Amino acid sequence: MKRTAALLTAAPYCGITWGSLAKAAAPYGGTLTDLRSGRHACYDRLVVDVAGTVSGWDVRYGPVAQDGSGTPVPLRGTDLRIIVHSPAHDGDYSPTYDPPKDSEAVDVTGYRTFRQVAWAGSFEGQSTIGLGVRARLPFRVLALDGPGTGSRLVIDVAHAW
Repeated sequence: MKRTAALLTAAPYCGITWGSLAKAAAPYGGTLTDLRSGRHACYDRLVVDVAGTVSGWDVRYGPVAQDGSGTPVPLRGTDLRIIVHSPAHDGDYSPTYDPPKDSEAVDVTGYRTFRQVAWAGSFEGQSTIGLGVRARLPFRVLALDGPGTGSRLVIDVAHAW
């Protein structure tokens, strides 16, 4: 039986070609103000709202620890660590983001890929978020303008490969 290349190559899920390797940008800027999420046909989305310009981040699979103390942050599922180079406090050190429950910063009940969003804190100009996902899946990171004069960091995690 002769096989053709077309038979051996499957199309990517929903056309997604993102991969699961680390994604990062270096500069610091803006102030973190909120976390929110959304469900889409092919992926789940986490949005980090920033007053000003979001310009730096490091998103990768690996253990999540609280900023400052280094205490491990347990997550349901596979750990996706999100570091945003923006503090969650203003110039007077008053919090600009402080969820009622750090271990459940955003309710992702019923999501296909997300299992948990945990707030790991803000220290020395950066903020850390733990995202528990169903498995090590492809993801992408986007910096977008708005709403208003702010910006947002968007993390999309695919439902499948």
